[in-house]
Amino acid sequence: MSNWYMLTLTGEDQPGIVAKVTQELFEREMNLGEASMLRLGGNFTIMMMVAGDMDAVALQESLADVSSELGLSLHVDAMQGGLHRHVPPNLIVRVSGADRAGIVARVTGALAEAGFNILDLESDVAGKQDQPVYIMQIAGVATVPLEELEQALDGLRAEGIDVNISPVEMLVG
Repeated sequence: MSNWYMLTLTGEDQPGIVAKVTQELFEREMNLGEASMLRLGGNFTIMMMVAGDMDAVALQESLADVSSELGLSLHVDAMQGGLHRHVPPNLIVRVSGADRAGIVARVTGALAEAGFNILDLESDVAGKQDQPVYIMQIAGVATVPLEELEQALDGLRAEGIDVNISPVEMLVG
């Protein structure tokens, strides 16, 4: 039986991070599960599920050289895992407004209270230094009607935060 781990690696972006980390995992006979890898503000972040026969300490030690060579911070967490557990989103929430403290907490809090489960969240700050605009896109799953989520966000809209919710069109076939 395989042990599942969540690997988190972060550091300054540079060519070859994904290639070197995944090669090291391949050589250790570790299997890859779901992964998210992206560049944020000049840094590169990997969050990756891996499975294999190694324990957490051995996995951490096996990646120590490559993470050190690349200047990456490495964190390994044992977890319950498995393949084919992906949940597709049924709604996309798009948010924009003047950047201010608490905008993420307010929007995600209202969504959570209404029964919305966040699967993916991306955000950025656009505009000018003296007039920043916060932009956020959230993919998630709601089991409540769209109208209930719309009502939960009305208070934020009254404060000048532009929040739009739309269904995700799924093509099956």
